[in-house]
Amino acid sequence: MQRATKIVATIGPASSDRETLTRMIKAGVNVVRLNFSHGKAQDHIDRATLVREVADACGVKVAIMADLQGPKIRVGKFENGKINLENGDKFILDADCTMGNQERVGLDYKALPRDLRGDDVLLLNDGLIVLVVERVLGNEIHTVVKIGGELSNNKGINRQGGGLSAPALTAKDMDDIKTAMSFQADYVAVSFPKNATDMEMARQLGNVAAEPYGHKPLMIAKIERAEAIPLLQEILDASDGIMVARGDLAVEVGNAAVPGLQKRMIKMARASNKLTITATQMMESMIVNAVPTRAEVSDVANAVLDGTDAVMTSAETASGKYPVETVEAMSAICLAAEKSEDCKLDADFLNLQFTRVDQSIAYGALFTAHHLRVKAIAALTESGSTALWMSRHNIDVPIFAITPNVATRQKAALFRNVRTFELAQSTDTEVVLKGVQDLLLEQGVVQKGDLIVVTWGEPIGQVGGTNALKILKVGEY
Repeated sequence: MQRATKIVATIGPASSDRETLTRMIKAGVNVVRLNFSHGKAQDHIDRATLVREVADACGVKVAIMADLQGPKIRVGKFENGKINLENGDKFILDADCTMGNQERVGLDYKALPRDLRGDDVLLLNDGLIVLVVERVLGNEIHTVVKIGGELSNNKGINRQGGGLSAPALTAKDMDDIKTAMSFQADYVAVSFPKNATDMEMARQLGNVAAEPYGHKPLMIAKIERAEAIPLLQEILDASDGIMVARGDLAVEVGNAAVPGLQKRMIKMARASNKLTITATQMMESMIVNAVPTRAEVSDVANAVLDGTDAVMTSAETASGKYPVETVEAMSAICLAAEKSEDCKLDADFLNLQFTRVDQSIAYGALFTAHHLRVKAIAALTESGSTALWMSRHNIDVPIFAITPNVATRQKAALFRNVRTFELAQSTDTEVVLKGVQDLLLEQGVVQKGDLIVVTWGEPIGQVGGTNALKILKVGEY
């Protein structure tokens, strides 16, 4: 059975050797995430090179996603590395402080005092520490500790309800985009976008940096700011997909609001023909344990049933003790969850108006495959758009994107229920259709006598929109 939901795995010190990465890809990794919050440019270049080599050796195409750090707002460093704050303590966040102590600490985002007013609530270290702002005096933010705990170097700061003015793209991010394009990263994940303009700027920077390589990356908006939620549709329209980044988002909007937002975001993205990745703490306990908790199993399964394209690991595979086991467990959970999915194609297409010929062909292929009970859908595609549109709807028929374009095969590694194959181009339709039949037979996904649906663009062999559909009986060519 073809697993529909894809797995995005972050690689780091625990998974950057050839043997571990090989085992992870064989276990089911479809997309490798390079986290630009850690490491140097050369580290990412070396890891990207290794990913491409290992994927080729395994005979699969794996996408690479460069995840930008963004304006992570953090406290500075402490004289002794950390302090302990008690409820009721007075504590100062001081933009001019160079080394922190029990009374105050510096800020890496010097403009933070300008964003705050009395009674604002600040959440530090992913919400484990809560400070209430009493007043702002120049570059000093005077606070009272509402919930204390250990505070160590460089922990993050969020304001409850959002609204901090830090730009989505920092100077570091701009340099990192250039680095990512030097190895033609398939996806760029943009941290903390507030609106469509942030994503449009990121796309422009990515396209300019990628132009010398004849490449165009796809842009993923990480939804982690409270102010991004009301503008979700415009952000979707300016992006190729979104990441439900539940960590910082939960700190800003509250943990209880996140599950509902996750469902809403995935539903909106699918309706807009955009991709979705569900991330943060999905298998968190597997950083140190060889098996996940029941709650984590339910969390991953729930994201699958929501219709996410991919589920993502972070520290579990980057620095955890069991990176391969994490991928194996996640893959098994996805497969089990997909068996209980409902196919509601008829309802999906009810009252739906098609505005493009290629989109009509894509949906026609789904409808035909569902009602004829065919064994496979083969989309001959140059850009991958036809396969993407098909993948927005649940269907228990595997979709195969067949293309000579390597970049398209890599990008499609993230598309739900889509597997890619390479097929040489030809201007002879009959030759191509026989090639599709023989390829699927060779791969063992069909047998003689099975029905398959094939879509392509006429004239065949030229770049253009999909405008043809044919039902084939395997063995007739």
